[in-house]
Amino acid sequence: MTEVYLNHKFVGTVENPQQFTQSIIDERRKGTIPTNLNVLYDEVSDNVIIENDGGRVRRPVIVVKNGTPLLTEKHLQQLNKGEISWSDLVKQGVVEYLDATEEENTLIAFTKEELTKDHTHLEISPIGLLGLTTTLVPYSNYSPSARINAGSKNQKQAIGLYAANFGLRMDMDVNLLHTPQIPIVKTVMHDLSGYNKHPCGQNVVVAVMSFKGYNMEDSIIINKGSVDRGMGRSTYFRPAIAEELRYAGGLTDEIATPDKDVKGYKSEKDYRLLEGDGIIYPEAQIKEGDVIIGKVSPPRFLSGADEYSLTSNVKRESSLSVAHGEQGIVDCVLITESEEGNKLVQVRIRDQRIPEIGDKFTSRHGQKGVVGLIIEQSDMPFTASGIVPDLIFSPHSIPSRMTISHMIELLAGKVGALGGRFIDGTTFDAEPEDVLRKELLELGFRDNGVEAMYNGESGKQMQARIFVGNIYYLKLKHMVSNKIHSRGRGPIQLLTRQPTEGRAKEGGLRLGEMEKDTFVAHGASLLLKERFDSDKTIVPVCEQCGMIAVYNEFKKRSYCPNCGENVDISHIEMAYAFKLMLDELKSLGVYPKLNLKTKY
Repeated sequence: MTEVYLNHKFVGTVENPQQFTQSIIDERRKGTIPTNLNVLYDEVSDNVIIENDGGRVRRPVIVVKNGTPLLTEKHLQQLNKGEISWSDLVKQGVVEYLDATEEENTLIAFTKEELTKDHTHLEISPIGLLGLTTTLVPYSNYSPSARINAGSKNQKQAIGLYAANFGLRMDMDVNLLHTPQIPIVKTVMHDLSGYNKHPCGQNVVVAVMSFKGYNMEDSIIINKGSVDRGMGRSTYFRPAIAEELRYAGGLTDEIATPDKDVKGYKSEKDYRLLEGDGIIYPEAQIKEGDVIIGKVSPPRFLSGADEYSLTSNVKRESSLSVAHGEQGIVDCVLITESEEGNKLVQVRIRDQRIPEIGDKFTSRHGQKGVVGLIIEQSDMPFTASGIVPDLIFSPHSIPSRMTISHMIELLAGKVGALGGRFIDGTTFDAEPEDVLRKELLELGFRDNGVEAMYNGESGKQMQARIFVGNIYYLKLKHMVSNKIHSRGRGPIQLLTRQPTEGRAKEGGLRLGEMEKDTFVAHGASLLLKERFDSDKTIVPVCEQCGMIAVYNEFKKRSYCPNCGENVDISHIEMAYAFKLMLDELKSLGVYPKLNLKTKY
């Protein structure tokens, strides 16, 4: 007897498992049992597995009987006329949904031509194997899956038009491309998904060549003339939000320009852009340190005596300023109410981002790279017909990655640009490469995509033929201006007295253990000593018991809590973090004795 499991629970046994499994499938196709049920007879373990719980990925395929699909021309005509719908095909058992379990016992044909008597199902379209963003990659059946996967992920990070009503929204960390374009080389998914309503890239002319070594590894070189004409320009939007909070005891914040008697008052220069209501005006140019929204708050700690005294009315400054390393223009100011009924002020700041060295660009094939150099148009190489490429891409990124789809798109984009039409690059169903090559030949170019190029600086013809074409490039949201970070002096943590961490907190750049080893290997010991004193402190130490002593700043005298005053106390230089560790050892009951020796 064969055991039957429903959602991994034993429910009974059957004598003829194949017949039982087939009868369930037949009944499901007739519509007598739910369509979300899937069944499998596992011959190895001799079990029937039935599943109908949630959380399973299921995909539609066309049912095949005796080598012929159940979906006929009549069905397609009825679908086109709107006489039947997709759900009718599922009810009729023409299309059924399989999960990973039931798919074990099926043989699915890729195309109609492949069908044999053994096949049980037929793919609706081979493109159904891929997800939404992956289907947007043209000619992706010519590249390894890992690269197509990377290209799919890169498209999600591309800058474009994310929403048509961006002007009415207060979103965090938003980028907008100024002149987005529809790709010349499209797939069927570009039309189905309405991609032309929210494009996120630009068609650029690319030359595949090495140039002065500035496009080594994955870097690219871009034409300054193209940047000046608007290639890759975007705007970065960021909101600043302040709320008038209510505190216990009836005290509240107040959004206004702070008076000079307020605790923590900055300088008049910092408040210069605020209007009468304490809020900045639209189109104001702001930079680091400028106050955007003026705000004063009640004192943090109220003692019992303060509540009755008249002097306790000193408020503290809590204005919102432009963060470290940021700048921009005030785009819009919004005054509204929060859910609690408090006054809420939102200010949107915009900043134009022009491509610079270090900004990230990518094609749709996982060929990402950063800008290594921006060259004047007059110094760029040019073709015999006078075309100057917008971008120079390194040929060394192709052999190891095998992204042939990238090269085919260059060729197809060239044909599309010259012929004034869109090229269909749908996976498994694209315009063939040899047809594109013939068309390129008819248009007066070499069919292999190469052209004679001239050196822009000397005017001499280059010895090698250069592959030139059009391709859709995306600018990614990873920009230098959002990530650049350095510091000399700045805020420190309260506990360890070491610099704070992270760009937002104006933190330090950590020299870790491995970096220390490189300095040791160089023999740069003095540089190492200099780098390791971010929390240098001078501590009095008792020479008798080796414990940390006390120095009284007012009386200008030192004493040891253990041994009293009549002992020698030396002032020792150490890291504050080490002093902190000694204190923590004491709290564990461990006696950390410091044995002092004279340096010389």
